Amino acid sequence: MARIKCLIFDCDGTLVDSEPLLADVLAQSLPEAGLPFTASDYMNEFRGVVYAHIVAELEKRHGAVDETVKKETETRMRARLMAGLKDNLQIIAGIEAAMETLAPDYLCCVASNGPLSKIRQSMEVSGLGRFFGEHLFSAYEVGHFKPDPGLFLHAARAMGVAPEACLVIDDAPVGVTAALDAGMQVAHINHFPAEETTPARAHELLYMKDLPALVQRLNQA
Repeated sequence: MARIKCLIFDCDGTLVDSEPLLADVLAQSLPEAGLPFTASDYMNEFRGVVYAHIVAELEKRHGAVDETVKKETETRMRARLMAGLKDNLQIIAGIEAAMETLAPDYLCCVASNGPLSKIRQSMEVSGLGRFFGEHLFSAYEVGHFKPDPGLFLHAARAMGVAPEACLVIDDAPVGVTAALDAGMQVAHINHFPAEETTPARAHELLYMKDLPALVQRLNQA
């Protein structure tokens, strides 16, 4: 196993506790376009999935939506989400202390399925941006959305590190799958251990405070 040189973090649900907020915004916005959707639908089935894929799947189930209506719905959804991030965003418990320990010794970046503007807003509001600088990678910019491994592979190239020397930290199944397919080491932040199973090739973490110890253990293996 290669020594870890770079830590690649997902954003929503990994660095910031934005998933419940996003679930509520989607549950408010999608029914306005005639697509039935609840917050629990997001948390149970679509967590971490890119918005366009959620809409496409709902259209398969409930019928096509006019393109103008879809665009207007997404615009309202994005505006509500950005306002919610500004007013209500919280960081994941333990992440700040973990980053204080890890950031001096490892390259660190963020790779998210969310738009770059949303990642930047999250980093600014949370105060976590100081650990990552401009090393923020969006699937919208790269053109590869998790579970496609392309986003993580792009991040590794940009950071100048081989995939096998990267540790991806992600809470969503789509992110864990993408990282494993990229040939990277993976820490699965499992917020729902009673419902979700961490793949055998990934390392389960229940608390972010335990991340530094995991990194140290992997580098000693």
